[in-house]
Formats: sequence, C-alpha cells, structure tokens
Amino acid sequence: MSYPRPSQASQPSYGYIVSFHDLHPTPAAFREEVIAGLRRSRKAIPAKFFYDRRGSALFDEICQLEEYYLTRTELALLKRHAAEIAALVGDEALLIEYGSGSGRKTRLLLDRLPKLAAYVPVDISKEHLLAAATELAQAYPYLRVTPVCADYTQEMAFPDFEEFPYRRRVVFFPGSTIGNFTPGEAESFLRQAAEVAQRSGALLIGVDLKKDPAVINAAYNDGRGVTADFNLNLLRRINAELGADFDLRLFEHRAFYDPTHGRVEMHLVSAQAQTVRIGDETFSFAAGETIHTEDSYKYDLDAFQAMAGRAGWKAQVAWEDERRYFAVCWLTLT
Repeated sequence: MSYPRPSQASQPSYGYIVSFHDLHPTPAAFREEVIAGLRRSRKAIPAKFFYDRRGSALFDEICQLEEYYLTRTELALLKRHAAEIAALVGDEALLIEYGSGSGRKTRLLLDRLPKLAAYVPVDISKEHLLAAATELAQAYPYLRVTPVCADYTQEMAFPDFEEFPYRRRVVFFPGSTIGNFTPGEAESFLRQAAEVAQRSGALLIGVDLKKDPAVINAAYNDGRGVTADFNLNLLRRINAELGADFDLRLFEHRAFYDPTHGRVEMHLVSAQAQTVRIGDETFSFAAGETIHTEDSYKYDLDAFQAMAGRAGWKAQVAWEDERRYFAVCWLTLT
C-alpha cells in the first residue's frame, strides 16, 4: 500500500530533477575492448556490452521467464518486507541507487518512504539516467531527485549534496548485480560503497544464493531460448556497430554452473573452425572454441556477509525466501 503524499500546503511540489551531478565518466571504448578480448588466448568480451537497446529489451524479457527465479523472488522479498525496510531506512535519508533500471524495485521503497531527503540514482549512461530520473520525479512529485552520472564500479569523488540536509545515506544495490564481479572485485566494490555511504550509512543489497545446480542451470538455459538470443545479440551488436562479419548461425549459446567456483559461466561457442573480421582485424576460431561473455557468482550467505565484513560492513538483517534461493541484506557500517 502506498503512503499518501503530503498536501501541497505542507510541502513544496518538485516533480522534476532538483539537481544533476555529472562526474564525467569515461565509457570504455567498445571497439578497443572487443578487439583486446578477442586477442586473448581465452577469448572474452565484457558483459557490460550486452546492453544495447535490443539487449536491454531481451533482458527485461528474461526477467519474466518462469525459469528465471531471481527477479520475481527479489521483488517478492521487497514487497513482503517493505515496511520493515522503510523503518530501517528512516526519515530524511538520502537513498542512493546504483543502476536503477526500470525502477520497479525502487518504487516499492519510494511508496513507503514519503519523507526521504532525496533519491539519488547513479548510472554511467547519461541519457538513460536522466530519462529514468525524470520519470520517477514525475511519479513522485514531492520527492527530490538528484541523479549522478558516474561509473559506480570505479572510485569517484561523490557529491556532498550540500543543497539540502539529510540524516544518513543508504545505498541500494538490487538485482544480484554483485554476482557479476569476481569475489575480489565484489569486495573492492563493497569497500567503495562504504566510502560513499559514510559513517552512519547503510547498504540494502540483493544476493543470489547457492542452490540446486539444476535450478541455476535452468535459469540461464530457458526453454524459449531468450537467454541464448540475449547472448548472441552481443555478436549482432558487434556486427552492427563495428562492421564485423560474425555469422550468428555458426555460434551457440552455452551456460553452465561451476560449483567449484560457485559461478555461472556464459559462453558463445564456435560451431566450426572459422575466421571473423572486424575491419582490418582478423580472428581465428577453432571448432568448439568459446568467447567467455559473463560470470554470475552465487553466494553462501555467511560467506557473503563475511566478505562484506572485510569491506567494513556489519550484517544486521537478511531476508530470504522460503526456498533460500535469494537474499536481500541490510548492512550498516561498523
């Protein structure tokens, strides 16, 4: 249930972006990273390049699939515990969200937090960031919205937000995106998030948990082939934007859970020996050779909380679903 908004007489109406902070992130050069990745002895392309317009639409479709438990499980947890989460966040907090996406999860919190000091979405894509921030500002006309354009995976000089007072900072990082970092990268990210949150800050984060490998494998190998199309779309994007000549019919999607490392690996497999060109560059593939496109680490909850502890966080609450597929964790700074 949504809280009623304060009357216009008691609080000014915003309905627009109050301020915008551009930290001028430098996006990685698509062509340079693709070529560097294909030159490696074990070919790889960073997963961040999945998300062109078509890739983003395909990922939204993946989130609706029966096999893909992650999104609906996290949404259910946030809905079930929204009042408790809101009480922990409290009034006059600065809610900082990394990679807000469609905003479905954000709205579950905003509906319960009518007295936020401000909402701060952080993203590297300025165009997407401003569009999403404007939409939320219009949906919540009494909310200060102040987006920050930055690469949140890197160290950054975060704004002081001196334009309005706030009581504490709360970092919101839903979606199990923490799993796309290696454990070492994840720990570094959590340490950087602690610096942003500051002394009295808190972190609300989604974590995908270790479970039956059959459940995990099904989530990345759906029966309709949407995940396969999502993976192959990376080659389609390279063809369109870099003038490459990948024949998508000669590559296959492969995803599998590696229990030794606790991660899903996603690959594109060459069906035969072939040569691919990107401009003047040529790349040879042996039959069965792969391009590694993504890792998705799954965590034991105790191990995740221990890692967060090494980064300066103290575990306070972990909400899990009945099957223990997923957890939403509330951590504060020690």
